[in-house]
Amino acid sequence: MDSQPLEEPKGTVLLVDDDEHVLRMHQRTLERAGYAIRTASNGVQAMEKLNAGGIDAILSDLSMPQMDGIMLLRAVREKDLDLPVVLMTGEPRLETAVEAVKLGALRYLFKPVALQSLVREVQYAVRLYQWAKLRRVAHDHLSGDPLLAGDRAGLSARLSSALAGMWMAYQPIISCAKRCVFGYEALMRTREESLPFPGAVLRASERLDRCEDVGRNVRRLVANNLASQPSPATFFVNAHVRDLKDETLYNIDAPLTRHAKNVVIEVTERSALDEVENVGGCVARLRELGYRIAIDDLGAGYSSLTSLAQLQPEVVKLDMSLIRDIHKESIKQKLVASFATLTRDMGIHLIAEGVETADERDALLDLGCDLLQGYLFARPAKTLAPITWPT
Repeated sequence: MDSQPLEEPKGTVLLVDDDEHVLRMHQRTLERAGYAIRTASNGVQAMEKLNAGGIDAILSDLSMPQMDGIMLLRAVREKDLDLPVVLMTGEPRLETAVEAVKLGALRYLFKPVALQSLVREVQYAVRLYQWAKLRRVAHDHLSGDPLLAGDRAGLSARLSSALAGMWMAYQPIISCAKRCVFGYEALMRTREESLPFPGAVLRASERLDRCEDVGRNVRRLVANNLASQPSPATFFVNAHVRDLKDETLYNIDAPLTRHAKNVVIEVTERSALDEVENVGGCVARLRELGYRIAIDDLGAGYSSLTSLAQLQPEVVKLDMSLIRDIHKESIKQKLVASFATLTRDMGIHLIAEGVETADERDALLDLGCDLLQGYLFARPAKTLAPITWPT
């Protein structure tokens, strides 16, 4: 008797729950309904599975160790604005439900979830994401308007709202040896709930070809804040690689140019610098105005050597993925020690960002990193917040 060919799964669902019994019950139910399943017991594991690709929907518990459902939802939205996330909880609270809706959760379900309802919600989520992927294909491959008219108009309105509601938060970068502030990173924030993170705003601006609007708005807001400071401070201002093609960046009369000697322009290493012709010339023009240059997210992007050669930065910032749990991981320690030696020999300031624990701080200091940034010292705030000097 010939065996029947296996049917293609209807989609791939990531189940996230620290309750093993619930996880396996939901897995069996959805597999019987025709879905391929990947599982994780917390948000950290879930992001590892998500980064591997191929996920069509996420079904996650709310209360979990290390990274709960809301934190997971935030991380997902930084990576993908469209991926459907269904949250489940056995202890529903109004404030949590409101937060979930703000961050774009598709559903907020109460445990125990009836299995038929579970299948129905997953079916809807997967189909929704399949539709989103089709739109992306149209965006990438079809001629004419890259987005459907309704989608483009709606996204444009949301981006305009995000720009109107934008404000800047500031997080200090500190020197542990001197126990002083080295500078402040300016971090984009907005009151537009549908684009709640910098990554979401930037991706929307890329899809609409409106990166210049975002960059100009950020520079205007930072300039206003700099003008109001009673004493000079060094501000680190993030720039999208496409900002280097915006002539207003080099305008001698632009609001931020007036403060150029107190500004470090951060170009993320996650960006492809080959989008810009004559990067060296762009950087030279910025330096003529008084700006200094930093490479952000070193170790997380395209080519560290290429970035260093093209930008010749005064400052390099290590991506937080290299910093997390560095006191436990010898490979990270070796990498960071090598970066510290290289930048010191080249006369470049090295900043480790994302420092959250005293153990991470101590490990970094032992490896030769003095300039640190992270929640351990201060969270981003509208004002230049005082430093917490942990013991």
